[in-house]
Amino acid sequence: MRTVDPAKHEARRRHILTAAAECFATKGFQNTRTADICAAAGMSSGNLFHYFASKQAIFTAIFEQDGHDNAALLEQAATADNALEALLGFAEFMVAQTEYPHLAGLMLEVIANAKLDADFAALLDRNDRENRDGLITVLKRAAAAGQIDPALDPVTAANWILVLIEGAFVRASADSGFQPYRDKAMLRRMITRFLAAEADRQA
Repeated sequence: MRTVDPAKHEARRRHILTAAAECFATKGFQNTRTADICAAAGMSSGNLFHYFASKQAIFTAIFEQDGHDNAALLEQAATADNALEALLGFAEFMVAQTEYPHLAGLMLEVIANAKLDADFAALLDRNDRENRDGLITVLKRAAAAGQIDPALDPVTAANWILVLIEGAFVRASADSGFQPYRDKAMLRRMITRFLAAEADRQA
């Protein structure tokens, strides 16, 4: 029996998801055929279906993977020596994804699929809750360490940080001239000042 190299399997899987995301973003979900994904990924249909059972499964897996990656980063942030720096790193990681050249098209497909597929909509909701809950944990640690204003409500603060991150995606999809991933210094400045204690803001 042939053994499977987990690292190679995961790399191949991610390669398919990247290729498929570009197809969905440029052609639309309905107009994308599995043959298009195979061509973009450089593989046969038999090989593709070894990894994913259907086109819908591929689309869903793109955002399952996104959720797993975000959750892993937040888990690391929750145990980091410097919670505030870890939080800023997470925000930078999220905003860096606006560099994806077909962001606007993919966002439209996400909205369309969420309206038509209840399971996909539930996945997006779960990802959002996990991002928020992970941020809340990191914010509590940062407050306990005296790195941010301890008077801030961590739930409200987490929600507003997500508003800032998600707003960057919306703006980048609407204005190709807006490239937030190239201005991480401003992102860090905004979040740091928002979270700072009153005395630190006046310093």
